[in-house]
Amino acid sequence: MTAMRVLFATIPVRSHLHLLAPMAWALQAAGHEVRVASGPELTDVITGAGLTAVPVGSDQPVFEKLEQMMDDELRATVQELAERGDLLVDLSENREEELTWERLRWGFRGARMTNAAMNDSMVEDLVEYCRWWQPDLVVWDSVSYAGSIAATAVGAAHGRFLLGLNVDARMRRHFLRVRAQQPPEDREDALADWLGGWAEKYGASFSEEMVTGHFTIDQTVASMLLDQDVPRVPLGYVPYNGPSVVPDWLRGDPPRRRVLATFGVSLEQAERHQALSVAQLRGMLDSLADLDIELVVTLPEQFQRQLGRVPDNTRMVTFVPLHAIVPSCSAVIHHGGPGLFLDSIAHDVPQLIVSRVVPDIGERGPRLERAGAGLWIPGDEPAELSGARIRDHLVRLLDDPAFREGAGRLREGLRAQPAPAQVVGELERLTDRYRSRSTRRP
Repeated sequence: MTAMRVLFATIPVRSHLHLLAPMAWALQAAGHEVRVASGPELTDVITGAGLTAVPVGSDQPVFEKLEQMMDDELRATVQELAERGDLLVDLSENREEELTWERLRWGFRGARMTNAAMNDSMVEDLVEYCRWWQPDLVVWDSVSYAGSIAATAVGAAHGRFLLGLNVDARMRRHFLRVRAQQPPEDREDALADWLGGWAEKYGASFSEEMVTGHFTIDQTVASMLLDQDVPRVPLGYVPYNGPSVVPDWLRGDPPRRRVLATFGVSLEQAERHQALSVAQLRGMLDSLADLDIELVVTLPEQFQRQLGRVPDNTRMVTFVPLHAIVPSCSAVIHHGGPGLFLDSIAHDVPQLIVSRVVPDIGERGPRLERAGAGLWIPGDEPAELSGARIRDHLVRLLDDPAFREGAGRLREGLRAQPAPAQVVGELERLTDRYRSRSTRRP
């Protein structure tokens, strides 16, 4: 196939770019032209990954945009729903009796608002760039619908890069099924109205492919997959955590069993969304203080200052490259972010996931437990995330070799998936199939 032009689109969140980067490298190494479009705040992260950045939209941080979209009444409603694990936060709900039209309609109103807040400022610049550059393929991560809009506007093939289990596609199917049962005058579809409004602005029309992509690129281990109704491209996992330096203390075997506790790279930008409060973190450290472990905790400095005293068995750092430390760990504790979840599987390390701050965790947590590779504390109630409970779960992971064996089985499943370089040919074929315009070059 002749060289393609491939555009990756992502909202400006570092962890999203880290997951996309290996596929972008593989396409670039295969001779295709690759660009990465995102908000200006991510430009240095993109170029630091050796990729070519296309800054689009405003330079206002994405988490500020999310905060500003809500008036006081909406914020109070969202907080109430979040506290009870409603569809705005947990997209894993699959019980028919819980999927009422009222909840589904409200959930997709919320999805429309949050996705618009994260994407709208990027769309016009991105479409203008795509009209000039004429990409053959647009790859957009699960929440970066600006990529879907731009691809629709210029007739490019587009694939959705999943950031976890495909629970949102299943929730969309539930929504459409229940919506079809409503009277015609009550069939609201806030997400389709938003995407369709953008499509119409550029002479196109809404289709469900704007929500799902023509296909998905999916790193989920096959044994943990959900059913989906669009073509799936399985992808192996290549760890990447940004420009990294191995610190002195990590250059050798740990003095005792090492446990990593980390709760995402975005805490400093999104304090309200953190998995554990400072009080809960302090309780966790105190409960683990007498264990014969080396506990490495990554935490922004502002939270370290709030914690105060740190137990003797705890090393507090602001950052450590996950791909460098995870292989030396006996267990990891984290909030469910897809990067560390996959890193842990890649190195057959048992993991303890706490909280519900990622939308697929209601499925991923139980599936991890059924695989025998780790444990999950949902954190629906503050008491669930007590230091004592975290300690009990961690001791189980450390002392029972069955968890390491379960993690090893998942590792073998992940290794069976094709590496990025092996996926390039499939993306070429799918691009040729779904691209709807003849290629014109500037």
